[in-house]
Amino acid sequence: MSSPTIRLPRAEDGGTRLTPLLRLLILTQLAFNLGFFAVLPFLAEHLGRAVGMAGWLIGFVLGLRTFSQQGLFVVGGALADRYGIRPVVLAGCVLRIAGFGWLGFARQTWAVIGAVLLIGFAAALFSPAVESEVARQAVALETAGQGSRTRVLALFTVAGQAGAFVGPLLGALLLAVDFRAVCLTGAGIFVLVLAGHARLLPQHIPGRERTRIKGGMRALLHNRPFLGLCCAYGAYLLAYNQLYLALPAEVERAAGSQAPLAWLFALSSLLVVTAQLPVTRWATARLTPRSAMLAGLLLIAAGFLTVAAARPAGRTGATGLLPAAGFVVLLTLGQMLVAPVARAWVPDLAEEGRLGLYTGALSSASGLIVLLGSAATGTLLDAGLPPATPWLALAAVPLAAIALLPRR
Repeated sequence: MSSPTIRLPRAEDGGTRLTPLLRLLILTQLAFNLGFFAVLPFLAEHLGRAVGMAGWLIGFVLGLRTFSQQGLFVVGGALADRYGIRPVVLAGCVLRIAGFGWLGFARQTWAVIGAVLLIGFAAALFSPAVESEVARQAVALETAGQGSRTRVLALFTVAGQAGAFVGPLLGALLLAVDFRAVCLTGAGIFVLVLAGHARLLPQHIPGRERTRIKGGMRALLHNRPFLGLCCAYGAYLLAYNQLYLALPAEVERAAGSQAPLAWLFALSSLLVVTAQLPVTRWATARLTPRSAMLAGLLLIAAGFLTVAAARPAGRTGATGLLPAAGFVVLLTLGQMLVAPVARAWVPDLAEEGRLGLYTGALSSASGLIVLLGSAATGTLLDAGLPPATPWLALAAVPLAAIALLPRR
């Protein structure tokens, strides 16, 4: 007997009726991020203190993890189109379990590299498979008049952010034992995910047809509206990545340490968890997808301009941190508009039967933009320019991305 459908508020009240499959996939996103973020925030310190890696090698290892994940999303998406999401998700869970288990015992460089490559490639398998199916199911609900696809994608974002918020708290508690306990707990979470999906994920999902891998990339590379969306989304991610690059430098300058960073990160996560659905409800009722993304990119640019305007004064202490807090709030509000809409837009631009490929390509292309842009940003921050200049340059990134948004 099938499980009952979740009943959220009616569509006219801003809610959506979720099917059992959508409920499973949204809870999957929460579990993925819970297990992942229980481990990731503590990896760099573990590699330095326990493994004894040099700083450059730690950066290299973390870069490899990012590449094996974001860079290979397009592969995972294509495999989901060809074989269906069930085998791809289950394989990804098995690899993530093996990667976390291996990392917990790894003490040599080659072992650490092997473990983080497994961890990254696991996400490259299951994430685009899950994301593309959530998008496909969301479009089906919208077509049936049971709610907006953007609201479904917003709920997916909230679930992921909730996992990203709780995960580090769980990891910090387990770190009192040791890093191995953190890794084994992360692996244990994915064992539960694997068991749940082996039982609940259907062998065949109605309406999803398997598609040959050959020929998909050629059409994708000639799809100018989709490539424009990739570039605009990549610009947003590059801006969002400044939470980990430009913001720490600004907090260090204003407070004399990076201690306030934890509070600013918590502020961002809580904003998404509490305000994402109301913001999406408001935007869906009033804005087209292009207008919503435009507004989000403008808010992100305003966040950078807030710091740029205050930076010449050079204030420190609590008042010196106010522009950084304003930046976090505006950046997060922009994220709430951009992220769900971009994912909801992909099905309209994707070739028939290749939603997994296009969902993966969105992440891979934007990940490459972040990789290249972060190197440029680091150079900009270290160039000894006038205080406001790096923040003005960063504000120009989301503004320039507006011109790349698809017209339809």
